[in-house]
Amino acid sequence: MTLPALQVRGLRHAYGAVQVLHGVDLEVEAGGTLAVLGPSGCGKSTLLRLVAGFERPTGGTVEINGELVADAGQWVPAERRPMGYVAQEGSLFPHLSVRRNLEFGLDRASRRLPHVVAELLELVSLDRSLLDRYPHELSGGQQQRVALARTLARRPALVLFDEPFSALDADLRAATRAAVADALRATKVTTVLVTHDQSEALSFADTLAIMVGGRFTQVGSTTEIYERPVDLVTARLVGSAVAIPGTASGGAADTALGRVPLRTPLPASGPVQVMLRPEQITVTPDDTGEAVVTRSEYFGHDHLLELSFPSSGLQIQARVFGSASLSVGRRVRAGVADTALAFGG
Repeated sequence: MTLPALQVRGLRHAYGAVQVLHGVDLEVEAGGTLAVLGPSGCGKSTLLRLVAGFERPTGGTVEINGELVADAGQWVPAERRPMGYVAQEGSLFPHLSVRRNLEFGLDRASRRLPHVVAELLELVSLDRSLLDRYPHELSGGQQQRVALARTLARRPALVLFDEPFSALDADLRAATRAAVADALRATKVTTVLVTHDQSEALSFADTLAIMVGGRFTQVGSTTEIYERPVDLVTARLVGSAVAIPGTASGGAADTALGRVPLRTPLPASGPVQVMLRPEQITVTPDDTGEAVVTRSEYFGHDHLLELSFPSSGLQIQARVFGSASLSVGRRVRAGVADTALAFGG
């Protein structure tokens, strides 16, 4: 039986009288990539710091590759744990060149082999011409990639990322994230990323752990959590979600958008909140339609529409693909494509 690379059991932590983590359980398989996604202040960075060994937990256990590194009577400091940590700023030594920064992560024998340093740089999709530059001569994305290469030089069992891409602009963030993900897949190192960015979590990880108020609401594959969230709070953390009141009966719900077929698990008959993604909502121009377009935002490949239903006061968002524009004030008919989840109303 293969041991998980990371195992957390009943982890608790408090700052004074404020309880931040409430008995968190988590497992990450060897070679897996997990993203902890949650709003600011939910406890995700605290969890990462406890796994890293920067702080002592007030309860629970942490094991890395089967080695107990924290419990009620034992605590292994960060420098003795088989893990690497990449912070938001990258944390390169400003007075050292890229070459010297990378050599810092290598053992003495490897430092004598020039090709080892160059190969580390290539692993994170950077050119060897950067080896003699200093951190201030690099872009933010390049700094983060060098920081990862230095971390991987130590061959850690586990790499921890604390919102490493949040300080980068959108284009640089996407390119850096892709290069980092490629490097991690190539080395098959186990990875834990904490972030508040839903697109970052979905694109980077194969497993998600959704944290709210110091607890996990759901842990599962990215597809599972996006398509079958356990509640509306979780649904909204992994993407835009529209909640429509309805009445469930016979495997469907009657709503302002018509009768919507529901997917399992089916709720009890009665009032429910039907959860839809904006891309599930269909919009057709119709002078007799019950909805009115109150806002239209163009994104090139699609439009994000805000629809108002004057008879009920309902307001929802719909994402319509294609270049055809529906002007503000236009009456439309709205419907639902595919099935939907419903939660007790």
